[in-house]
Amino acid sequence: MYTNVYTRGGGGCFKINIMVEIVKQEFDNNGNVIYQEWSNGYWFKREYDSNGNLIYYEDSSGYWFKRKFDDNGNEIYCEDSYEIWYKCDYDSNGNKIYYENSKGKQIHYII
Repeated sequence: MYTNVYTRGGGGCFKINIMVEIVKQEFDNNGNVIYQEWSNGYWFKREYDSNGNLIYYEDSSGYWFKRKFDDNGNEIYCEDSYEIWYKCDYDSNGNKIYYENSKGKQIHYII
């Protein structure tokens, strides 16, 4: 079976077709895949919050990210193992009003 494996390098995201089989899979109580392992040794694990938002990801290559969400499900913060982060603010209607990232970019949205 050919499986698409996505890996994220310094220059972007690359798709690799390789011959592997899923040998282990675990789910949480909501049916979300929280762990998957392939016959070639590649694995990933995920964590979700009580609203079903993906809040943590880690894989066998050492890549990871974590995210935070506000009470309305808006993503307010994300950082990863490449030391890249961003944060966002939203108004009471869920419109993004501010964005800032680790490279110094700031955006103030006019609604």
